[in-house]
Amino acid sequence: MTQYYINRLGYEIVGAAIEVHNSLGPGLLESVYEKCLAHDLLIRGYDVKRQIPVPGNYKGLEFTTEFRLDLIVNDVIIVELKAAETWNKVWEAQLLTYLKLMNLPKGLLINFFEPVLKDGMKSFVTEAYAKLPKE
Repeated sequence: MTQYYINRLGYEIVGAAIEVHNSLGPGLLESVYEKCLAHDLLIRGYDVKRQIPVPGNYKGLEFTTEFRLDLIVNDVIIVELKAAETWNKVWEAQLLTYLKLMNLPKGLLINFFEPVLKDGMKSFVTEAYAKLPKE
């Protein structure tokens, strides 16, 4: 696994999200975008899991949070989807926490409410990403 692989996969996920958004437009429920994006990524040959419980560990106490991440692609990138009028910084904290608890290198936060989807996207990388070789 390399940073290049992670970045390439992220690029493909964003491309699929743009395709879904261009086809459906803004204004639908988050669950619709989740189902369609997962379908599009599966068609492209990626391993996609939906609504995964987020595990945690606190001083040896194993727990599963009440939270579920929307998508995980190829077991390396978390994709959190939103369909809301205003951006909420809590979403960013939530995604960063998911990445930390699952020790994954990259997360994408995508808000399908935006008329131009690129205005509703943000990418996050972790220390796990920084430790990967570039190529």
